[in-house]
Amino acid sequence: MVYCQGCPWRCGYCHNPHLLPGRAAGGIAWSEVLDFLSRRRGLLDAVVFSGGEPTAQPGLARAMRAAKALGYRIGLHSAGIYPRRFAEVLPLVDWVGFDAKAPFDAAYERITGVRASAESALESARALLASGMDCEFRTTWHAGFLSLAELERLTQTLAGLGVRRYALQAYRGSLAFRPEAEAVAADLDALARRFAQFSLRRA
Repeated sequence: MVYCQGCPWRCGYCHNPHLLPGRAAGGIAWSEVLDFLSRRRGLLDAVVFSGGEPTAQPGLARAMRAAKALGYRIGLHSAGIYPRRFAEVLPLVDWVGFDAKAPFDAAYERITGVRASAESALESARALLASGMDCEFRTTWHAGFLSLAELERLTQTLAGLGVRRYALQAYRGSLAFRPEAEAVAADLDALARRFAQFSLRRA
């Protein structure tokens, strides 16, 4: 896993807040990462670019090409923040994990703290699905951040767009995640039926 520094969004549940600033002390130069990958050929199969938000990096496509030239498969974790760069790297990747934050309306801005974030995410999501790329959409959920009604709207939209693999993952923080509650469990059953593959990931 290669963790890229920088993300313009400020989601309250971010589990890598130290990667949010565009620059930070203690980073590793890409040349060092590439040297490590060169020495691990035959031992590692893939390189996954995560973050932060990898598409915030202007050199992401070049880095992916360099890793592919060493024989690695390429994975990408992204929230689709930069649709143009996201579309640019799609032909270079073998798998994408796409973070869908909320229904593509005002709720997105509430989660990310950034105006027009829903438009960017939706544009990238459509590009990903149109590409036919192997992918998983996932949402970090807690009712304190996203209501059940909003989660319903989001999953209905994703299913309508053609998403087949979806994961609901627990918020990792001080607020408890209780999918065992009867009402929530019933909603999760209905939600799961919308997708060919559904996963519930607990903290």
